This record gives sequence, structure tokens and C-alpha cells, in this order.
Amino acid sequence: MSKDKYTATWVSHSSMGDFLKCPRAYYLHNVYKNPNTGRKINIINPSLALGIAVHEVLENLSNFSAEERMKHCNLEKLEEAWKKVSGKMGGFKNKKEELLVKDKAREMIKRVMNNPGILIKKTVKIKQELPSYFLSEDQNIILCGKIDWLSYVPDDNSVHVLDFKTGKNDESEDSLQLPIYQLLLKNLQKRKVSGASYWYLDRDNEPISVKLPSVEDSYNRVIEIASKLKSSRDSKTLFCQKGNEGCFFCKPFEKIIAGDAYYVGVGGYNQDLYMI
Repeated sequence: MSKDKYTATWVSHSSMGDFLKCPRAYYLHNVYKNPNTGRKINIINPSLALGIAVHEVLENLSNFSAEERMKHCNLEKLEEAWKKVSGKMGGFKNKKEELLVKDKAREMIKRVMNNPGILIKKTVKIKQELPSYFLSEDQNIILCGKIDWLSYVPDDNSVHVLDFKTGKNDESEDSLQLPIYQLLLKNLQKRKVSGASYWYLDRDNEPISVKLPSVEDSYNRVIEIASKLKSSRDSKTLFCQKGNEGCFFCKPFEKIIAGDAYYVGVGGYNQDLYMI
């Protein structure tokens, strides 16, 4: 099979994560389209809304020079970003719930304002809006993903990966996130990746360094799962292991299909958003 980005199977950290949890959830979230609108579907909730708003404020900082950057990290910028996820668009059931979550977002931005650290160092940018490359030309699989922050390390002309975390749970050791970032950076820019960190914004004043896997290990892990995903798509065997009963991961999407979810509007990536 020759490579063709229009017919290729695109895989990412989130889509492969969906597939590993439940192939049916993967299908409903990443393949299925609302027959009435032609758009893919997604579920919005307060935790996701918080992450969207905080990431928007922080990721936009890289558009400014290191000297000017922190002038644009403030609560006013959060207010602007929050407008996009306010009310039902953020999956909030009432104003009280929204204010509690918004307070958490404010504390996260304040933490960065008080501890700018790595964010006032020089950055590196990948030119592609959605970084991607052919993980396998033979299988016609494209790997894609957005990296929150790339800090330039002048000592050895390398890059350091930084990922902002707004959830409560630590990223698991078997997460595909860093392997995917490593492969994207290996194939889309020339500098070596010298390190990586997670910044848990709800509790840590600075990023926590994490060990990078080898490029070979990263490729082997990612291609194994990506190949299984593609095979399941091609053979149309994207089923829940619990059968018609469904599981924790696919049941919410099944509610949307059944008309038992509240439609809130069109969100990022041109998806139809629903509250469960």
C-alpha cells in the first residue's frame, strides 16, 4: 500500500488511548460521524473544560519573545479563554459548579505567574500546525500530536519537552505520550531530545522531570498498537469486549447515539459536543 495522507489511518496519543480502553469507544469518538451534521462527536465535562482553558493561556505564551512572555500570562487571559467553555459549553450543570472549577484554573495560572521558570527560556517551534509524519508508509499510518511546550537547551543545542497537566492523576509509566512526542521530534526537527517534564499545575510549583525511553523502544511500542488499531479498523472489528452491555468508556458515547445526551454545540476540532 502506497502512502496517501487522505486515505491513511491517523493515530495519536488520545486515539490510541481510546482504542486500548475500548475499541468501540475509539470508533464512536474517532471514526463515527453524526449523520445529521457530518461531524464527529465528543463529550464535554468540567475537567476537560478546565484543561482546555488553561492550556490555551499557557500554550499561547510561546508566540511571544522570552522577555515579553509573562506579560501575557495573567487572569485576564484566562477570562478570555474561559468564555469558550463557560456554561453548558464546558459541561457545567450549574453556576456553582463552574465557579469551583474556574477557581482551580485561576490557581493554576497564578502558580505559573509566580513560578515562570522554564517558560521564560527560549523555545523551539515545529512549523506544522498539527505535527505529523508517516509512522509506517507500508501500512499507510500517520502519527500526529501537539506538544505543549518545547524549551531550547543552549548547552547542547537540544530540546526539552514540557507537558502541562491539569488533572489530578499522575501520567502512568506505560503512557504512550512521551514515546509519541519523541518520535515526532525525531522525524520533524533536527535537534536531539535531551529531557522531558510533566508540570502538574494543581500542586507543583515546577515541572517534574521524567525519564525518556529510547527511540527504538518508543517506535516498537507505538507501531505495535498503531498496527493493531489499523487492523481492527480495516476488518471492522471495533467492538466492546463486554459486548452489547458496553463498558465505562463506550457507554457515554452510546448515550449520544441513542439520543440520551444533551447537545451543547460545536466545539474545538469542529466536533458536536454533548453533556452526559
